[in-house]
Amino acid sequence: MEVLIVKKLGMITIGQAPRTDIAPIIERYIAGRAELVQVGVLDGMTKEYIERTLFPEKGDYVLTSRLVTGESVVMSREKIKPILQEKITFLEQEGIEQILLLCTGVFPGLTTTTSYLIEPDHIIPPTVKALVGKRRFGVIVPLEEQKETLYPKFSPFGLEPFFAVASPYNPNAADYAAAAVELGEKVDMILLDCMGYTEEARELIARQTGLPVILSNAIMAKLVSEMI
Repeated sequence: MEVLIVKKLGMITIGQAPRTDIAPIIERYIAGRAELVQVGVLDGMTKEYIERTLFPEKGDYVLTSRLVTGESVVMSREKIKPILQEKITFLEQEGIEQILLLCTGVFPGLTTTTSYLIEPDHIIPPTVKALVGKRRFGVIVPLEEQKETLYPKFSPFGLEPFFAVASPYNPNAADYAAAAVELGEKVDMILLDCMGYTEEARELIARQTGLPVILSNAIMAKLVSEMI
């Protein structure tokens, strides 16, 4: 009798696992190919502890993610990066050969020994450039501060995005509507640039703008499924 060996795809959220909001999107594309193994940078931490020890200082690269309670937190990339590296090493030691970072932010210097680390910031900008071509490009991000910090992620590829803000973790129809209005007349295609946005958010922005809207976690899931 043939034994079916199911591969494992490691997934690291910079929030807390399991990501019941995003995991189904990933699992839809890897079904029958791999089992999803989730860990989180903030696993086991209380919101109070996170706000006390990982909160951004002035000038920090700011990130946001979701806790298992459904609440959102903001944090400093510099403060969470050592913990993120520990999680990567843990999954590698568990024998997981492919590890997906569930964050579109830029994390210079992350390392593995033998496993392949899939970093969305390495993949999404050039992929989007190929799709956008010379058309006008818009990006929706979770935080106001990210308008400046995320621009350098796209500029090396000749992209000059217009930005708008709407949080995936405190979803507010008025915020999404405002972002759609802000970008609607300026761009021809929109990227939801956070792994926390959902299909519902994509559909809402697409319906309000009449434009193609790229969902970061879905495009990563589709690409990763081809690697397994």
